[in-house]
Parts: sequence; structure tokens; C-alpha cells
Amino acid sequence: MVTTVVPTAPAQRGPVFPAYFNNDSEIWMSTLLSLSRLIDRFNDQVGRWIRWLVLAAVLLSAGNAIVRKIFSTSSNALLEIQWYLFAGVFMLGAGYAFLRNVHVRIDFVSTKLSKRTNTVIDILGIVIFLIPLCLILIALSWPFFYNAWVTGEMSQNAGGLIRWPALALIPLGFSILLAQGVSELIKRIAFLRDAIDEPISVEAHKSDEELLAEELALAAEKKLAGDR
Repeated sequence: MVTTVVPTAPAQRGPVFPAYFNNDSEIWMSTLLSLSRLIDRFNDQVGRWIRWLVLAAVLLSAGNAIVRKIFSTSSNALLEIQWYLFAGVFMLGAGYAFLRNVHVRIDFVSTKLSKRTNTVIDILGIVIFLIPLCLILIALSWPFFYNAWVTGEMSQNAGGLIRWPALALIPLGFSILLAQGVSELIKRIAFLRDAIDEPISVEAHKSDEELLAEELALAAEKKLAGDR
């Protein structure tokens, strides 16, 4: 009796490479989101810290004005410290403002678009405009800071301050804004990949006008319900 062995086709298995790449992509996305959260925490702390610069600038400005009014004297150093503090708030706070999503937007357009469309527009803006602008300004401002640091450049005003702390704020501020731009880019890409639910991590705080409008609307609803 002759037994005939019929070869069987090998068992079909799913595609190996797509699964591999999908898993690898998820790992990378998780790593990038961890980096994004780290940058967000850093800028949140920077934002909390620069609030004290605002208070210091206000107190210093008021004190300088009072002294000038009463004693008819002033100090260029005190005036320049006010400028330094204002520059610190403006430059160091740009990344915090981006984190809080309070930069100026054209609401008339953005409110009429879907969240995914706005996210794509944000990605294009970050990649085409924000990141290149930050890199260019960091490269252009660094030599000014370095030269002021090496030469010990002083203000041209009598009794003025050294210049390098103010000049250092330019590359430092744009570096912080660049880092936050990278964080926002990561979150928006993750949103388009359905890795997170929202393209931004922190919602902008409501203004006083918005809160007042909500209170009036709620009061009107209660009054209408009572009339019924």
C-alpha cells in the first residue's frame, strides 16, 4: 500500500512589517508625548515665576515715579531695570502664552472650521513659520549677546546697567518659545493620529466678559423657567 503525501500550503500569517512599524510608531508617539508634557511643565513653571517680574516692575515704576515727583531726582539704572523686567516678561512669557493657547487667533475663521482642520492649520503654522522664525532669531541674536558678554558692554546712559542680561533674553526667550512650539506640534500630530483627545493640553482661561455673559445667560434661563 502506497501512501501519498500531499504537500499542504503553509499557514497564512498576517503581515509582519506593518504590525512591527505600528508598535514602533506607538512607542515613539508615547515618548514624544512624554517630552511634550515635560516641556509643558517647564513653561508652566516659567509662567508662574515671571508673574513676580510683573509685580517687581510695577512696584519699581511706582517707586521711581514717587521719588522723582517728591525729591526731583531719578536714576537711569532704575529706569533700565524696569525695561529689563518688561523684556523678561515679554520674552520669557511667549512660550507660556502658547501653552495657555492665548495667542491672537482669527476667531471669525477658526470657529467656522472643524477641530481637525484647525489642527492641520496649526501644524502648518508651526512648521512653516514659528520654528524657522525662532531658529533665525536665535542665530541672529546670539552674537550680540556673546559680544556684550565678552566685552562687558555697558549702557550709553549715565549710571546705566550692563547690556548682556537684556540681550540674553532674546535668544533665551525664542529658545523657550521654540521648545513650546515643538511640544504643541507633538500634541497636534498625536491628536490627528487619535493618540490624544484634544490638540492642546491646557484650555485658555475664560475672560471676565465671557464669565459675565455666561452668568447673564444662566440668569435669563432661570427667569424663563420661572415664568413658565
